Amino acid sequence: MAKPPRPTGSGARQLKVRVKTSARRKPASTRWLQRQLNDPYVARAREQGYKSRAAFKLIELDEKHKLLKPGMRVVDLGCAPGGWLQVAARATRSTDVNPKIVGIDYLETSPVPGCIILQKDFTQDDAPDLLIEALAGHRADLVLSDMAAPTTGHKPTDHLRIVALVEMAADFALDVLAPGGTFVAKVFQGGTEQELLALLKQKFKSTFHAKPPASRKDSAETYLVAKGFKGKGL
Repeated sequence: MAKPPRPTGSGARQLKVRVKTSARRKPASTRWLQRQLNDPYVARAREQGYKSRAAFKLIELDEKHKLLKPGMRVVDLGCAPGGWLQVAARATRSTDVNPKIVGIDYLETSPVPGCIILQKDFTQDDAPDLLIEALAGHRADLVLSDMAAPTTGHKPTDHLRIVALVEMAADFALDVLAPGGTFVAKVFQGGTEQELLALLKQKFKSTFHAKPPASRKDSAETYLVAKGFKGKGL
């Protein structure tokens, strides 16, 4: 299999890599492989040691909206393969001695320095309590959710699953965030349901949608950002 050419500078132009069709590979798999090989974010992630191209989504969101600061405590919902954990740990200066980042995913995630990782399905009843236990009595300053439900191909069903995940993540964030905290969650299709959006606008000082450049243009994903949590009593 051909390897993508390595860029020689930030302005270097990559030559397009073409993937040969194969009787053993489905057309969709061939398209995915070709897109990966020609994706500059994939190459950058490899060069800079990130576990996935998704790391740049958080980097770009942080650069624009100032989400991460040294000393913050962060919860990452749907953390596999660990790119967001790496970004958060570096930005908060979390260490193995004093870990400030907690991640959870039903998929196995290889260790990330400065992070506590739980292999657990967030939708299970005991998952929120396990995350709270991992926070060791502290409230979170930032709750991140890059979770996505497995698709069925039936758009109404897939949309309901996505909405349910975002609502669960939001409920958890409202329970664990410290005053002034931030909630960021991936949403799809028509964005955030109006009922949830109205609740978040009531609970946070500012709420908006953002699409970082690293999100592919043909993707329906965007990110809901809610900043300035007013506290549980409000």
